[in-house]
This record gives sequence, structure tokens and C-alpha cells, in this order.
Amino acid sequence: MIQLDYKSSVPICDQIVNGIIRLKALGILKNGSQLPSVRQLAMQLSVNPNTIQKAYGILETNGIVCSVKGKGSFVSDDTAAEQAVLDRAKANFLEAVAKARELGLTTDQLTELVQQSKEGVDAK
Repeated sequence: MIQLDYKSSVPICDQIVNGIIRLKALGILKNGSQLPSVRQLAMQLSVNPNTIQKAYGILETNGIVCSVKGKGSFVSDDTAAEQAVLDRAKANFLEAVAKARELGLTTDQLTELVQQSKEGVDAK
């Protein structure tokens, strides 16, 4: 399900948020499907339940999940959730481009990388 990198500079909470968004984008988590309880996911990932609760809160604020009192958290099935997934993907892409620029990649090199990745996707 969600893979955490404990050596990453990305906070665990953000990794959980990104992991759930990724699972939704890939279609592994379907609209309306129930997420594991806070306690279950905390045990599965070996993290503090407060971290899971915070991640679920961020996802709910962004419209990706909705909580039903006494029943749990569910993947939202509205268009706002779909847009939130796309917005997160764009933000992640722009962050990666900014890091690549900091490392000295030129616009031409970045364009070439995007073209290579597009060709890889088209080949599938």
C-alpha cells in the first residue's frame, strides 16, 4: 500500500498524504472506498496515530477523503477530489523541476527528460 522512507527529508505525514493520493490516482483506491482506520494504518506503517490523523485531516481539507462520524474515512467521489489529485501531481512536478534547476539542469535538458518520459508512457 503506502511505502514510507524514514530517511527522506519529506515529513512522514506528507508521505502518507502523497501515498494515498498516489493510490487514488492509480485507481487502487476507488471512489467511495473506505480507508483503514487511524489505528489500523498507524500499526501497519509503525507510526504514531496522531500522524495518521493529521494526514487524514489534510486529505479531508483538500477534498480527497471525507469522514463519516462513527464509520470512518472514505475516498471522496466528487470532482473536487479528482482536481485535488491533479493539483498535487502538478505541485510535485513543479517541485521536482525546481530541484533539478537548483542542481544545474538547463531548460533544454528538462525538456528532453519530459520528452523521454512521455515516450516511455506512450510505449506502454
